[in-house]
Amino acid sequence: MRAVLDVILDEGSFGEFQPEYAGEMICGTGRIEGVAVGVMANHRGMVKDRRDGPPRFGGIIYTESAEKVAFFIESMSRQGRPLLFVQDVSGFMVGTDAEESGIIRAGARFVEAMATATVPKLVLTLNHASGAGYYAMAGQGFDPDFILSLPTGRMGVMEGESAVMALFSGQLDALKQEGKVPDEDLTTRMDEVRAEYDTQLDARFAAARGFVDMVLVPEELRPVLGLCLRTALNNPGPHLGAFVLPPLQAPGT
Repeated sequence: MRAVLDVILDEGSFGEFQPEYAGEMICGTGRIEGVAVGVMANHRGMVKDRRDGPPRFGGIIYTESAEKVAFFIESMSRQGRPLLFVQDVSGFMVGTDAEESGIIRAGARFVEAMATATVPKLVLTLNHASGAGYYAMAGQGFDPDFILSLPTGRMGVMEGESAVMALFSGQLDALKQEGKVPDEDLTTRMDEVRAEYDTQLDARFAAARGFVDMVLVPEELRPVLGLCLRTALNNPGPHLGAFVLPPLQAPGT
């Protein structure tokens, strides 16, 4: 992810915020074609930092990273600096340990900070963008100013295999207890669900329905992001909800 940010941002402009803490989320300030921007990006891979316990999974939002990003967004909003969310996220951490650490409270603060920030918000989807993490990272439901994606982008509530388990886990568990395997009819229906999700998760599917403003190849990222930033900054805002341009005035008024 840092290599991606090196390509997107102006050379030497990136200053990372708390790089030694909650490294599964990268936050920092930089510039794109000279325009100042605050960046939040999901860092894939295993992350081991000064926190106690096992390494964290990159692409997952933990309590510490949710709090880190919420504070960063609030700071950028006070400074009037536009926000760029670079998505490669599978969701929030789940389980007893996560709940005891305060993930629900921290996640709510993250979402609230994003939803109430009055500065321009741009989204770039690199790979996965699913679960509640997709929405926390300024997903389509919060109507950011622009949503861009690489052709590799996949966005939705869940992946196909997760949907299959949600729909058919009861039947599969019952068959397992009986020592049986799924018959052809059940296997076909499961495959159909996987195929449907694979189609609908595709960035081109989202773009064709207006959920994504543009699907870009990598060499287009910097000029298009720069254009989107300048355009959003010319909208007086506040940037809450639909992107609304000021009314045109008649010449001489």
